[in-house]
Amino acid sequence: MCLGIPGQIVEMVDDANQIARVEVSGVRRNVSVALVRSEGIAPGDWVLIHVGFAMSKIDEHEAQLTLDLLREMGEAYTEELQMLHESQIE
Repeated sequence: MCLGIPGQIVEMVDDANQIARVEVSGVRRNVSVALVRSEGIAPGDWVLIHVGFAMSKIDEHEAQLTLDLLREMGEAYTEELQMLHESQIE
């Protein structure tokens, strides 16, 4: 199952290539923010991440609700976190 997981932007690491570092449940990874740059993203903002790409900007309330739901799902959430942990965009 493929899921989008909320992550909080920690910093922009490469503006030219539109790469940001995000944190998801303690895991920090670089993701492409090219699809959401027009939404005015900045450190502290929340985005929905799927396979290394920020797909949309979401608010903190929506992020927490989604994280709570994903934790309840158990295995699917664990698998998605494992895929995120193994991925790396430089």
